[in-house]
Amino acid sequence: MRQIIILFCLLSFGVIAQQAPNFNLSDPALGSRLSDLKGKVVYLDFWASWCKPCRHSFTWMNQLQAAYGEQGLVILAINLDAEPELAQAFLQRHPASFHIQFDPQGNIAEQYQLLGMPSSYLIDAGGTLRHVHQGFFTDKQPVYHQQIKTLLGERYTEQLMTSMGTQK
Repeated sequence: MRQIIILFCLLSFGVIAQQAPNFNLSDPALGSRLSDLKGKVVYLDFWASWCKPCRHSFTWMNQLQAAYGEQGLVILAINLDAEPELAQAFLQRHPASFHIQFDPQGNIAEQYQLLGMPSSYLIDAGGTLRHVHQGFFTDKQPVYHQQIKTLLGERYTEQLMTSMGTQK
């Protein structure tokens, strides 16, 4: 019972600490599997063309890409539209400066136990799922930014420690 209460509290605050479910990537620039992105912080977002909040989240994710991309943040947005032309029309209206992958059967969404859209998952440089955001709320953007900065800071510290260890 205690474990269930702790898990509920963690989920309520969007904090998790488990290995991110692995899946194949469609963009060879990223690698072949999500696990190939270890060493990067990944903002994994699920969206669909009919999702009104997704319009706002795309603008924000473009800003994230510009602000943190060079620091090691990878944004990967997974589209769940069954009809690819709907997703393409959305992307015409809301261009993305980040990576897009299509999952019309919802296989990846099922692995992440997606409850609604948009939903995003913040994965640390070690491949651990650290934060879950259900919905997109502009008033929570400062919290999202802080979570990303924290994970990028951890990534930097880990890289620094690794480089110091190899120089001995």
